[in-house]
Amino acid sequence: MTNQQGLDYTARPGSTVSGHELANQISQELRLGQEVEPSQATSAQVYKASAAVVRRQMVEAWQRGQSQMVQGHTRAVGYLSAEYLLGKQLPNALLNTGLEAPFQQAMQELGFEPDDIFAAEREPGLGNGGLGRLAACYIDSLSSEGVPAFGYGIRYQYGIFEQAFDQEGRQRELADTWLEEGEPWGFENFGRARRVSFGGSVVAEGDRRTWQPDWAVKAVPVDYMVPGYASGRVNTLRLWEAKAYQEFDLATFNQSDYIGAVVPKVKAETISKVLYPEDSTPQGKELRLEQQYFFVAASLADAIATFYPGEREPDLTTLPSKICFQLNDTHPVIGIPELMRLLMDEHGYGWDEAWSITTRVFNYTCHTLLPEALEEWPAQLIAHLLPRHWEIIQEIDRRFVADLQARQVSDEQIDRMRIVTKADQPKVRMAYLATVGGSYVNGVAELHSQLLKDVTLKDFSALFPEKFTNVTNGVTPRRFVRLANPRLSALISEGLGSDAWLSDLEQLKGLEALADDPSFVDKFIEVKRANKADFVAFAQRKYGFEIDPDTMFDSMIKRLHEYKRQSLKILAVIAQYAAVKSGQVDPRSLVPRTVIFGAKAAPGYAMAKETIQLINNVARVVNNDPQVAGALSVRFPWNYNIELAEHLIPATELDEQISQAGKEASGTGNMKFALNGSLTVGTLDGANVEIRSRVGADNFFLFGMQVEDVDRLYSEGYDPRAYYEADPRLKAAIDMVASGSFSEGERSTYRNLVEDWLSKDYFMTLADFSAYMDIQSEIDEAYRDQRGWARKAIINVANSGFFSSDRAVKDYLERIWHTGPQE
Repeated sequence: MTNQQGLDYTARPGSTVSGHELANQISQELRLGQEVEPSQATSAQVYKASAAVVRRQMVEAWQRGQSQMVQGHTRAVGYLSAEYLLGKQLPNALLNTGLEAPFQQAMQELGFEPDDIFAAEREPGLGNGGLGRLAACYIDSLSSEGVPAFGYGIRYQYGIFEQAFDQEGRQRELADTWLEEGEPWGFENFGRARRVSFGGSVVAEGDRRTWQPDWAVKAVPVDYMVPGYASGRVNTLRLWEAKAYQEFDLATFNQSDYIGAVVPKVKAETISKVLYPEDSTPQGKELRLEQQYFFVAASLADAIATFYPGEREPDLTTLPSKICFQLNDTHPVIGIPELMRLLMDEHGYGWDEAWSITTRVFNYTCHTLLPEALEEWPAQLIAHLLPRHWEIIQEIDRRFVADLQARQVSDEQIDRMRIVTKADQPKVRMAYLATVGGSYVNGVAELHSQLLKDVTLKDFSALFPEKFTNVTNGVTPRRFVRLANPRLSALISEGLGSDAWLSDLEQLKGLEALADDPSFVDKFIEVKRANKADFVAFAQRKYGFEIDPDTMFDSMIKRLHEYKRQSLKILAVIAQYAAVKSGQVDPRSLVPRTVIFGAKAAPGYAMAKETIQLINNVARVVNNDPQVAGALSVRFPWNYNIELAEHLIPATELDEQISQAGKEASGTGNMKFALNGSLTVGTLDGANVEIRSRVGADNFFLFGMQVEDVDRLYSEGYDPRAYYEADPRLKAAIDMVASGSFSEGERSTYRNLVEDWLSKDYFMTLADFSAYMDIQSEIDEAYRDQRGWARKAIINVANSGFFSSDRAVKDYLERIWHTGPQE
């Protein structure tokens, strides 16, 4: 099928390439690009050669699509995100371009194992967790749906830190040197470099205000091609690197000031060094704001240059018809005053016209309900770093307040809604700026979107209800089922009679009837057993873990945060261990479990890092105690990333989604687990609500307080110690921690954790503990019936089709972006 511009959406870029041709191209790349004979090449060299060849296969479709996007009349999408957690690109590119089978044949001809080639790829750690993985899923789905789009972000030299654990179980942060040997996917396009300025002052020139910056950096784009699945569309992920305009001062060097000679280079390149620099210091805060403005300013300038090539005086009133920008969380919100500055100061538009353009271009996705997670920047910092933007923000705030006054809003409510707070040291509320300065605000799950309207942004939704909508998150089934779980993927295709479900995930519903087919259930059980065996081998090879494949795999993998309540899980493990040690429970009566954690804590988050230390030391004690051998073990593989997820998720049988109700925006891990045949134990929080609704209450292990219960307990006064005194299991667990059982007798090691549990416990871990222990008993009973468990798991897979990122993107297209495939 072709559209009016002739873009073929049914052909894949590599669909006409044979295995023999691909082998010849890879051989040539090895000889000419790396000066090595194929017979002498290492897996790493073959990986780089393969990536270069696959990338070239996509270039024609990529260039054609970019050209037709600019010449056509379809509104493009600009996805602005500080994070993109991409995962390994070679297997995904092979699948989406139709080169999977030819690559297998080429490797056989060249004498290499494909898995060895895939293993040689370094994973770019350009995200922290769900936010970055969601962004990666969405740019994949935009291409797969044939929608012209750019992903915009930063190419961090070191990305998120590489996590290690020391001998005491504490997290240590190391630089993630993913670029140390180069990488073959990104193309530095110096011809599209942009100037990004900082500091200085603003001067009046007649009726115009002119920003005179102190210093500037060069934003150099590194382009990554994003092929859609069987769509023929290849979009662009454009990640910016910061470089100095004068990288080396020879005069300074010749004065023997060798360090001073490279100060401008160091200052500039620091901006794109590390994802989320620790910001507990003024310098850290300033660097974070520099990062945010850097990539947004470069991206907006790039978009204008893309859609108005060579035009000295472009008609930017048409910009909203050419592209819309999605603000993925508050990190890119500084783009609103930046576009106003561009329109007024550089292109001569008046305020009203510039504001009309701006508010029709931007939309905002809120990813949190936690007040502390809604960014607020000190006005003094913005004024210092971006003085013209501070003026524009003040004027936006002044006009917004005037509008509220005209609507006869009370002074009290106006103060709650101000973009710039009234205080001796005012702050700019970035979520409020995004809400006022854009067309739509969306939450990322039904419950989250409702709480966003009812609580977090209540005043705004009451006055501007038309702005608020919901788009429940989704994940790409290509990476997280087809690539991560090929056995299950093959079984699904066998059961449904085709692989069309990969681009229409709702077709999984056809599996529901097979949940009662004994033959299909047996095959499903075999798939899970084989996946567990694979993970055992992977964990032994990667971490040195010895894991019993005949235990239940019980996993909790997510960013380490108090509201996600890893503490609840580890306290339950300790309670179980304490019951065995005290003789209350015979370990032979337990359903054998391997509890697996995966999590990173922000470098400055002391409580989260103490929790990591506790988990590691509980694992050390439990795993070395012969009394519970074969019945209970705890594993914490370090440096959780996409590679680990792709091995662990297909092997997991029980997924832990136990955040306090009303705190998790959505989650996407819960969707990946359900799609891969895990059962969920969870609260009614985030997308858990929708998962449970779709898979059925009988196939979801629900426990704990609901949002209304949490709110009531907050208002009545929460006393965590009362729960500690009331449940002997909880008391035994906390007492073990306090007594030094997991710190070699040192009672002070976890004092902060214990004191917080007993005196504060803001996220009510202790209040939900009894219900959590009770549901775990139900889980044990269900797991003893393996066929019944498998039936529940199949029903989970069959009813998870809604949670596709393709569906989520279609919702954005319909509700927010108002565009579609290339016309």
